[in-house]
Amino acid sequence: MKTESSPTVPACSAARIRADLDALAEFRAPDRPGWTRPAFSEWYVESRAWMTERMADAGLQVRRDAANNLIGTLAGTRGSGPALATGSHTDTVEGGGRFDGIIGVLAALEVVRTLRDQGIRLRHDLRVVDFFNEEPNQFGLSCVGSRAIAGSLLPAHLELDDGAGDTLAAGLTRVGGDPGRVADAAWDAAEVAAFLELHIEQGPVLEREGLPIAVVSAIAGIDRYRLEFAGQPDHAGGTPMDFRHDAACAAAEAVLAVERLASDGNGVGTTGRIEIEPGAANVVPGTARLWVEFRGGERSWLDACGRALGQDARAAAERRGVKLSVQPLSAVDPVPADPRVREVLANALQRLDLPHRAMFSGAGHDAAHLARLAPMGMLFIPSRGGRSHCPEEWTDLDQVATGARALAQSLIELDGAELS
Repeated sequence: MKTESSPTVPACSAARIRADLDALAEFRAPDRPGWTRPAFSEWYVESRAWMTERMADAGLQVRRDAANNLIGTLAGTRGSGPALATGSHTDTVEGGGRFDGIIGVLAALEVVRTLRDQGIRLRHDLRVVDFFNEEPNQFGLSCVGSRAIAGSLLPAHLELDDGAGDTLAAGLTRVGGDPGRVADAAWDAAEVAAFLELHIEQGPVLEREGLPIAVVSAIAGIDRYRLEFAGQPDHAGGTPMDFRHDAACAAAEAVLAVERLASDGNGVGTTGRIEIEPGAANVVPGTARLWVEFRGGERSWLDACGRALGQDARAAAERRGVKLSVQPLSAVDPVPADPRVREVLANALQRLDLPHRAMFSGAGHDAAHLARLAPMGMLFIPSRGGRSHCPEEWTDLDQVATGARALAQSLIELDGAELS
């Protein structure tokens, strides 16, 4: 890998990042906990109009694709050829915080402003992307926008439903996308020289070790399933325990099976959503639905967990006389960061005198899908107390500014590198 001499970027503005962070935080559901801004909500739609203005104010040429990705381009000096790309997402989980994904977009905007202020022009075009719907949605899918850009958002994904008759395709239409043209959102691999994503760690390691930043070595694979147990609703007072076909009890066994299977140290498993019907204290549950995910660094482990969960859930269903259906929702393989990009990132951090370490990501990210197109790298900055996906999620603004500076230097170094 060859690199050309490149300038050292100065500090980025924590004040400008804070102003953007505070403004974006206003777009949230007022009657729900934390900073709740799901991708199919009116608050998210309103926030994208604000984000479009901020991208344009930073000097980017802004467009929105059929998958509802928001893409701002800063023209390079070469006038043609593959672009560098960076970004993340601005949707949140229920009761989420203000930093997850968001700082990857806002820091990218600050990078563009800093380059402009310093008169630094990249040879490559730079694409800043606010990816649509990174967080898991009601249809059981995540990373909708980055899947579309990578060419892996399939017709079957668009047909996924929320269990109440609504589909991903219909939802995408409501928020301004065009499911009939989603294939047009895909980028060709020749369009992208490299992709970088700045993100909060969402764990306690960097804070515990007193480090300002980490270079991500790989992103965990994530498999998701929906299990539905169909029993028999009966009067809770008149039906003896040994006559029941209780869907909720069978589901409870499956929940514990997820915990047991993921406790071998090779990954994690979570049952994050449970629905019980008819949902009355005096009625034996007739239907129970579970949404389950496994995360791990090896495809073989993920596959083994999926098989074992199916076997354990079927055994529980048979014991209790209920029916079971298991629907795989999505499967994302573990994705290593490109070693050449990791080297560039490490060199950029060394140039800025930023101590760092390598770190595996247990969370999924849009970067995992962009790795299908181009060499991919990620940077992590600390999360206070390791908290994330909650209102207490916090990263000091000086730490965010440090991450933005590291992102800027990394892009400058990549701009002068030959990844070969």
